[in-house]
Amino acid sequence: LVIGKGSALGTTTAINIDSSGHVTKPLQPAFHITKSAAQSNIAINTNVDITFDTESFDVGSDFASSTFTAPVTGKYILCVSLYGENFDTAATYYETHISTSNRLYYIETFDPDFGDADFAYFNISGSSIVDMDAGDTAKVVIRQANGTAQTDFGTASFFSGALIC
Repeated sequence: LVIGKGSALGTTTAINIDSSGHVTKPLQPAFHITKSAAQSNIAINTNVDITFDTESFDVGSDFASSTFTAPVTGKYILCVSLYGENFDTAATYYETHISTSNRLYYIETFDPDFGDADFAYFNISGSSIVDMDAGDTAKVVIRQANGTAQTDFGTASFFSGALIC
């Protein structure tokens, strides 16, 4: 069964149900974005937007300038994974969140001095189902409290999301 949109005959498939009952919605908003270069020496004592600029896919073209803009009201799953390097044990804490138009979704907060020295690599990751209205935005933000501006986020980092209902 194919349900289309467009002309009376439905020239663009909006919903496809195959003979096994698998449902696909090829127009459903979804994105997966990575970094083309490292974001180096992030500033301390301020919220820093993580930059993403390389699209693996962006169904609906709703991602631009490191920000996702919800095309329709609904529930979205948003996921982030930050590949960090050169974390400073002198920092009081690192705090990561997904910042939407309506609220913050905290991903991870940690005190980096659990190691004996600055650690070369650390991954920050998490996800949340978020309520977004059409036109609401979402971006990934990190804050390093105190310490030295030496932490980098590499190209293995990603931000992804999809409308789920």
